[in-house]
Amino acid sequence: MFLTLIGYRGSGKTSVAEALAQKLGLTAVDSDQIIQQRAGCSIKEIFERQGETAFRNLEAEVIADILSGPGTILSAGGGAILRENTRERMRSAGPVVWLTATPEELGRRIAADEVSSAQRPSLTDAGLLQEIESVLQQRTPIYEEASTLQIETEGKSPDEIADEIIAALHLKPSKQTKEGN
Repeated sequence: MFLTLIGYRGSGKTSVAEALAQKLGLTAVDSDQIIQQRAGCSIKEIFERQGETAFRNLEAEVIADILSGPGTILSAGGGAILRENTRERMRSAGPVVWLTATPEELGRRIAADEVSSAQRPSLTDAGLLQEIESVLQQRTPIYEEASTLQIETEGKSPDEIADEIIAALHLKPSKQTKEGN
């Protein structure tokens, strides 16, 4: 089984993927982490050295590889939905869940995550909140089109969000989770 989480940076994709993986007895994979491992540098460095097109090419390749392997909970990079072939690949593999939060909440989460801020590039020359609002304005219709399900994450823990996804998609938790192991 494949389940892909999409959404803006800071929406909780990686944390929720880990919670889902534990509850469903699957593996969580973060496409951005695999990209950085393959490239041997941060996403910010890929953007600076090779440009966004090279990054998106590598991202599409990594996601294709992940979705052709064993069943996985995929935490896709925020811009992974920008390429139609990647969106189609995600949808054909299984449910695609769009995690959302307000721009203000996303800004708080991003600002609090120093590692993420250091490793990921700014996508505009604007301040953080203005960048989030601008990029979301462009991406929201694509997230809507790409997703099977939309989940608001604000004020919820990763476990609560995972439980909401499991219930909405009628998934069965693994026996180990039910027994508390």
